[in-house]
Amino acid sequence: MFADKTFQLLYAAAPEMGGDHTDDNELLIALRHPLRRQILRTMAATDPISPRQISDELREPLSIVSYHVRVLADCGAVTLVDTEPVRGSMQHFYSSTIEEAWALAVLGLSENGEEPTGGEDDAPAA
Repeated sequence: MFADKTFQLLYAAAPEMGGDHTDDNELLIALRHPLRRQILRTMAATDPISPRQISDELREPLSIVSYHVRVLADCGAVTLVDTEPVRGSMQHFYSSTIEEAWALAVLGLSENGEEPTGGEDDAPAA
């Protein structure tokens, strides 16, 4: 059972909204995690952005942010757009690829990627 009522409604409505249902289901599952939703909102505000920058902004450990960015990349919600050498390693930069209206609504974003005023604030539980 879904812990969040928003997802109960979206899960029921997603098949009726058209599109590739396999991709929609993967994206819906990925968006169930509150930190992933925060990561995508952060990407909407700063595009492209690296997991290090997201980690600093959200004050979450880099290892956790990197894991969730990989999950989002695996389901096609974000894409690698650039790499840059930094102190002997490569820093990766990602952009959100979400265009589905229902997914943008879950994130509290408008279709142009901006956060509307009075949107949902999903802080992960401490």
